[in-house]
Amino acid sequence: MPQHTYLDYTITNLLAAVIIAFTFGEIGKNSNDKPNFINQLSQDNWPSVLFAMVGGIVLSLGNLATQYAWAFVGLSVTEVITCSITVVIGTTMNYFLDDKINKAEILFPGVACFLIAVCLGSAVHSSNAADNKAKLTGKDETICFLFVQPIYINGCVMLTDVEKGVGVKDKAKFGTADFLLELENKRAIKVVFGKSTFIGLGITFFAGICFSLFSPAFNLATNDQWNTLRDGVPHLSVYTAFFYFSVSCFVIAIILNITFLYRPILDLPKSSITAYISDWNGRGWALLAGLLCGFGNGLQFMGGQAAGYAAADAVQALPLVSTFWGILLFGEYRRSSRRTYILLVSMLLMFIAAVGILMASSGHRK
Repeated sequence: MPQHTYLDYTITNLLAAVIIAFTFGEIGKNSNDKPNFINQLSQDNWPSVLFAMVGGIVLSLGNLATQYAWAFVGLSVTEVITCSITVVIGTTMNYFLDDKINKAEILFPGVACFLIAVCLGSAVHSSNAADNKAKLTGKDETICFLFVQPIYINGCVMLTDVEKGVGVKDKAKFGTADFLLELENKRAIKVVFGKSTFIGLGITFFAGICFSLFSPAFNLATNDQWNTLRDGVPHLSVYTAFFYFSVSCFVIAIILNITFLYRPILDLPKSSITAYISDWNGRGWALLAGLLCGFGNGLQFMGGQAAGYAAADAVQALPLVSTFWGILLFGEYRRSSRRTYILLVSMLLMFIAAVGILMASSGHRK
């Protein structure tokens, strides 16, 4: 269940921030201008702390929305759209917050490429949804399922004659109607039948807006561009800001997911704390994901502090990896139409160009 998965994820995500704070945050000589992590916890830096915590809250909301978006529009399209929105809005904000240390003549063409990738991502999903609908409502499949009841066991389809009760085991091939039905059987959120494309894209765009705000908020927390700190109070270090950022991300995730355990959305079954604790299905992957994401965010912020947060958004290259995961492991876009493949390749090429251009725009913070 998404609630169980995200609760596991958020625990190790916070653990990564704690590890970074007590290692990198304690390296170097402690001074009034550059205090270490422990000393900063007792300083009067609450305006910056609040910016960091706002960043953590919007990141948590974005991550939560992304979990539900995956079920509607798939891993590949979700990641490309959310990351592209993040770059278009977040990078532009960071460019001005960082006093334009990144090369505008390179940066903004890269942002434009991300914007094109968003449009292509939406088109890919629309085309693939039409392909899936054709598979599920095709003449052959319709006749088959009038007389045969599908039961899915261990990655295979058991086609059971309803009258005779006889089953024939058949491996579901990627991209077929049987595979789509098998995948739907495994989902916690049921979306193949009767769900609107606009719901999935709406959740995806909401996640993208949330993701676009967390980096500028963190930028404000560490550099105090709005002069909210009192005179003589040093700026938050990246490590201290990341600690507060992750604590707020953790708290909002716990509150929302425990609420969703007892009051689920999108027709998910109810759960409980007891059921969550005893559910070990996929827990290892969720814990690993939280740890990797936590260290990834920390490294992104370190890079942003050194070379500009706008250029650091080049880490949004992650959809390139997630797309290959989606295709190779989860069978996304298998047996789709030629139009879908052309749109998919165009989206990825535009995305690769955008990431490269964004990296080339990096500058140096004075």
